[in-house]
Amino acid sequence: MLPECRQEEYLFSVPKFDVASSDVESFVDELRCFHDEYRDCFHRSETRENVFHYMVGQFSKLERKSIEPIALAVEDAKVRTMQRAVSGTNWDEEKLLAKYRSMVNDDMGDPDGVLMFDESGFVKKGKESAGVLRQYCRSVGKVENCQVGVFAAYASAHGYAFLDKGLFVPEEWFSEEYKERREKCDFPNDFTFKTQPQMASEMLTEIHRQEIIPYK
Repeated sequence: MLPECRQEEYLFSVPKFDVASSDVESFVDELRCFHDEYRDCFHRSETRENVFHYMVGQFSKLERKSIEPIALAVEDAKVRTMQRAVSGTNWDEEKLLAKYRSMVNDDMGDPDGVLMFDESGFVKKGKESAGVLRQYCRSVGKVENCQVGVFAAYASAHGYAFLDKGLFVPEEWFSEEYKERREKCDFPNDFTFKTQPQMASEMLTEIHRQEIIPYK
């Protein structure tokens, strides 16, 4: 948890939790219960199970949390099937987000809550990841080879949580020079360039349309 001196700079207090060893021991069971809330967002049980394996891997101690290391480390997971589940199958994303936002509202919804939008960068070594480019990376405070994401978050007196996210794809990626990379990353044919403010605006419009999260 953050020390008291760090908490003073926030409008809302940082939530505190009592964590016992028994909570850690039962974490995977709790994660399974959380995952089960989204059962009807997946068309196939195989996809649903592989997404659960992927979630387990994201909470592991692995240094590299890409699909292959996760599949090799998580019991009953397989590399090919997990790759297909994460990148090659369709999920009901609208239903998934609606369910998640309803859970956020149940736990911390408040009429005085606020929405926040910001971007953050993730340093990358290679050139093949979708949207990667030498661009300003806020997480390291300089221009770096990275991916940039735009995020929507919610905060109230009861806590805070993410609500949405999107990968920012630089305009250079839509040039003829990057055509092969777009195809390799399986970009939709109708995918077009959007600025970060445009992405944030679309997230706000969708959150407002759903009328699930109360905010000022």
